[in-house]
Amino acid sequence: MGHTLKTLRLVQWLMLASILLYVIVAEVVAPSIRPVKPTLGYLFATIAVTIVGVIFVVRRTLVLKAEESLATRPDDSLSLSHWRTGYIMTYALCETLALFGFALRFLGGNLQQSLPFYIGGFTLMLFFRPRAPVSPSST
Repeated sequence: MGHTLKTLRLVQWLMLASILLYVIVAEVVAPSIRPVKPTLGYLFATIAVTIVGVIFVVRRTLVLKAEESLATRPDDSLSLSHWRTGYIMTYALCETLALFGFALRFLGGNLQQSLPFYIGGFTLMLFFRPRAPVSPSST
C-alpha cells in the first residue's frame, strides 16, 4: 500500500507540473490570437462538464468502493488495483481538462478563454490527492 501511495503521489505531482508546462508552452509557442467560433468554446465547455461528471463517477465506482474494501482488508490486491486505477483515471481526466485549454489556445483563443480549463484540471487534481484508506475502527 505504501509504495502504491507514493507512486500515485508522484504521478499526481508530475501531472500537475505538466499542466503548468502546458500553460507556459501555449503562451510561448501558440499562434497569434484570432477569433474562435463560439460553437467551439461551447463544445469544449460541454465536454469539460461531462468529464467532470465522469471523474465523480470513476471516484465513486472505483476509488471509494476500493477504499472501503482496503480499510478492512489492506492486503486485497484486486481492491488495491481498482484503487490505483481509479486514481490514475481521475488524474488522466483532469489532465484532459487542461489539454482542452491548451488546444483552445492553439486554435487561436486567448489566455482568458483557456484559463478556466487549466484551473479546473489543476484544482481537481489537487483536490483528489491520494489518501491511504482508513479502517472504520480507527476513526
